[in-house]
Amino acid sequence: MLNILWIVMMAGGIIFASFQGTMGAVTETFIDSSTEAVNLCIFMLGVIGVWNGMMEIAVDSGLMEKIAFYMSPLIHWLFPDIPKGHKANEYIAANMAANILGLGWAATPAGLKAMKELQSMNDVGHKECASDMMCSFLVINISSLQLIPINMIAYRSQYGSVNPAAVVFPAICATLISTLAGILFIKGMRIIKRKSRRKY
Repeated sequence: MLNILWIVMMAGGIIFASFQGTMGAVTETFIDSSTEAVNLCIFMLGVIGVWNGMMEIAVDSGLMEKIAFYMSPLIHWLFPDIPKGHKANEYIAANMAANILGLGWAATPAGLKAMKELQSMNDVGHKECASDMMCSFLVINISSLQLIPINMIAYRSQYGSVNPAAVVFPAICATLISTLAGILFIKGMRIIKRKSRRKY
């Protein structure tokens, strides 16, 4: 669906520019944007490489196991159906820690592994459907509380912001609200499902 929207918007812009006689400006913008995109990718590659490497070191050194241990009360409260000591807890902790640090891309590998572990616990007859724990994890992952939005600071620095870190406080407020809303939604849906099961 998004691909279709992008194609429609780009085609609409080109058609509009051809009628307005500004195709030269469109072509120049395409070239400049392509160059800028490549430069941004190279810049962000270094940032992502450093933090992904640090995450791998944290996993191999056992630091993530300790983080998962200290986060276990929170994780168990959010995901009560996951057994204690299950590998999914460690991956969820790694994903949440990376998101809190604003490392969205570094959080992705841990998130995929967590989903794989959650899928392994899914009911045999319902493998094609996401479990409650998988849906809950997705909500928490998307809302993602961020204390240090490193990627956003890097973007702002790349584009010449005078104070790249000025986004920190607004980001904390926005992601705190979104995370609380996500948690309330998860807990609310769990209560509704529990009541509906009692009726039947």
